[in-house]
Amino acid sequence: MVTKNRGLGRGLSALMADIQEPETPETNSDRPRRADLSVPIEQVQPNPEQPRRVFTPEALSELSASIREKGVIQPLIVRPNPNGSEGYQIVAGERRWRASQMAQLHEIPVIIREFDDTEVLEVAIIENIQRADLNPIEEATGYRQLMDRFGHTQDKLAEAMGKSRPHVANLMRLLSLPDDVQDMLRDGDLTAGHARALIGNDQASNLAKDIVSRGLSVRAVEKLVKSQAQPKAPARPRASEKDADTKALEGDLSAAIGMPVVIDHDAENGTGKVSVQYNDLAQLDDLIQILNSGR
Repeated sequence: MVTKNRGLGRGLSALMADIQEPETPETNSDRPRRADLSVPIEQVQPNPEQPRRVFTPEALSELSASIREKGVIQPLIVRPNPNGSEGYQIVAGERRWRASQMAQLHEIPVIIREFDDTEVLEVAIIENIQRADLNPIEEATGYRQLMDRFGHTQDKLAEAMGKSRPHVANLMRLLSLPDDVQDMLRDGDLTAGHARALIGNDQASNLAKDIVSRGLSVRAVEKLVKSQAQPKAPARPRASEKDADTKALEGDLSAAIGMPVVIDHDAENGTGKVSVQYNDLAQLDDLIQILNSGR
């Protein structure tokens, strides 16, 4: 079920300012936020819907050592336990909570906010996107979650997150790659530049393995992909095979989106397909925005 779109307005902008992650390690932050209070660490519970499931042990150990020496400089964002029991549930800062446990702290500083379940999930996703150590697939997945769960558009996401629309669009295209290629990108074997060159290529998996084994540069991959035989465009039916209505509809659609449109219609069974030709990624971005605007 898609949550009703509440927009990325002033409220969420303030929320995002609340959940800005400090620099790593913890001691690098020059302006710590003031906590509402310090609470026993055992009274703070993680959010079971936290979308980030992997916490790197090495990074936690580094943060724990910093916290052991300097304390928790940036307080956690929490809300009162939604089940009515005593204590608090983490909205943002589970990594600091885990590192504080490793550092054997008895109390941690918190900022208390009254968030509903929808806002908590939204904050958790946004917090993860803002982390510096996310790989491109994790970041793209975060954008996809925000769009699917909350109805946000690429334009609004880019504006709120301080990113360009092409940045958001290009990352989300990576999710169309085969799973094994996404795994290579997630593991750092491929860069986003390598992966973008493979989008839409039916040999993406084999090419990705070749890239890794040969250590090819992004430029070399782009040349390799370009040198491959381009897939043949679907044959256009002869003009005599199309009725006037179909040709008129092709013209209307082409004019509406600013790109050539071909309609292949089978009058016998009523099926067919619509082909749109774009010349570059910018045009593809425009087409995606046109399609998304009707959601």
